[in-house]
Amino acid sequence: MKENRIKKVITEMEKENLSQMIVSSPSSLFYLTGKWFHPGNRMIALLIKSNGDHKLVINKLFPVEEDLGVDLVWYVDTENPVEVLAKYVDKDKELGIDKTWASHFLLSLMDLNAAKGYKNASPIIDNLRMIKDEEEIAIMKESSKRNDKTMKDLWSNLKEGMTEIECVELLEKLYAENGVHKFSFSPIIAVSPNGADPHHSTDDSVLKKGHSIVIDMGGVYNDYCSDMTRTVFFKEEPSEEHKKIYNIVREANERAIAMIKPGVKFSDIDNTARSYITEQGYGEYFTHRTGHCIGIDCHDFGDVSGVNHNEVKPGMIFSIEPGIYLSGNIGVRVEDLVLVTEDGCERLNKVTKELTVIK
Repeated sequence: MKENRIKKVITEMEKENLSQMIVSSPSSLFYLTGKWFHPGNRMIALLIKSNGDHKLVINKLFPVEEDLGVDLVWYVDTENPVEVLAKYVDKDKELGIDKTWASHFLLSLMDLNAAKGYKNASPIIDNLRMIKDEEEIAIMKESSKRNDKTMKDLWSNLKEGMTEIECVELLEKLYAENGVHKFSFSPIIAVSPNGADPHHSTDDSVLKKGHSIVIDMGGVYNDYCSDMTRTVFFKEEPSEEHKKIYNIVREANERAIAMIKPGVKFSDIDNTARSYITEQGYGEYFTHRTGHCIGIDCHDFGDVSGVNHNEVKPGMIFSIEPGIYLSGNIGVRVEDLVLVTEDGCERLNKVTKELTVIK
C-alpha cells in the first residue's frame, strides 16, 4: 500500500473521530494500493483502521500476486461477503463508508448491526486526492504533453468529407501512436452547428469547408487523465461574429487562469470567466460550470463553479473551460488544465489558443 497516503487518511479519520472506514471505489483503491480492481457487482472493501490492522476483503476471482502491504481476506461466491467483512468491523465504533459502496452491501451490514453508526467518509479521500503529490504531477504533465501532441496531429490529418465518427477513430489511432491507449472520456468532435451542444454525441455529420469544430479530448497515460478543448475553423476564415465569439471565450479562459493562486476561491474563478462573458452580452449562452478537478478520474471530486467556495491549494489540478453556445449557429469552448503552484498556477496545455484555421 502507499503508506504515506494511508497515513494521511488515518490523520483525517482521526479529525472526524473515526477509527475505521471502508473504501470501495476502484479509483481510490488504486490511489491507496497502486493496483486496479474491477470487481463488477461483487463486493470489494478495503477496511482501514487507525490502529493499522487493515483488511482488504476480496473475491477469489480476482487473484492478487503482488504484496500489497495489507492483509487479504478472501471469500468465494458461495459465501456472504458482508458477513465476512462484518467479522473485522469494530461493533462498538462508528464506521466510515465510501460513497460508491453499493447500498445493498451497506444495508446488509447495517442489518447485522456491524457498527455503532455509519458516516459518509468519502470527503476524506476525495480531499486528499485533490492535492497531487510530485509523482502524480509529473505523470499528469506528461499526460497533457501527449494530449497536446495528439491534438496537433489530429489537426494535421483532418480532411474534408470525414464524418465526426471517422475523426474519433482517427483520434484513437493517433493516441496509440503517442503512447496513449485509452480515452479518459468519450471525445467530443462536433462540427458546426453541433458544437452548440456542449455534450454533443459524435455522429455521422460531415466536415466541410467553413465549419467550426469543437474538439474536446483526453487520454489516460500511466493511469492519469488529460483533458483539453480547442475550437478551430476549417479551411476558411470565420465570420466577424464567430471571430468575436471565439475571442470572448478565449479571453474568459485567460482571465480566469490569470487569477489562480493559493487562497483564491473556486467560485471567484468561475465568476471571473462568467462575468466577462456576461459583460460581452453572452451570459445566458454560457450554460455550465467553468471547470472540474481531474486526476485518476477525468472528473475527480471538486469543481470550478459558483457554488464551490473552497479555496484552491498548491497541487490541485483542474480545468478552465468557458464556452458560448448559440443553438443552430456555433459553439465555442476553450479548455486548459492548470496546476496550482505556491504562488500562482501553471498551464499544462501548450497548444495555441490563437484563432486557428486548419488549411
